[in-house]
Amino acid sequence: MPKTTPGKWSLILIILMPLLFAAGTSLADTLYAAVPAGDTILADIAARPALALTMLAGFACGIAACVTGLLAILRRKERAWLVYLSTLLGAGVIVFLVLEFAFPE
Repeated sequence: MPKTTPGKWSLILIILMPLLFAAGTSLADTLYAAVPAGDTILADIAARPALALTMLAGFACGIAACVTGLLAILRRKERAWLVYLSTLLGAGVIVFLVLEFAFPE
């Protein structure tokens, strides 16, 4: 288990991320089933605000988990493997977003 405060936050944020994604997915299947997606992020926020903001919060949690995990590892010398795992998963979210913006459909 993490010993430092940033390490604990990294773990909390990476646990919160899939919970927010699951909540967003359930909103897409129930509340917004008949509402089409917007062409841009801002259009999607206007059309389906609860869904879009929930998913964006999930991505933000993943990015924040990577940043706080890196701070815990590099500055506070955290050695808990859960912090390394949360940092790696957060980095995966960052790579996904970079590739999504670099190569849109």
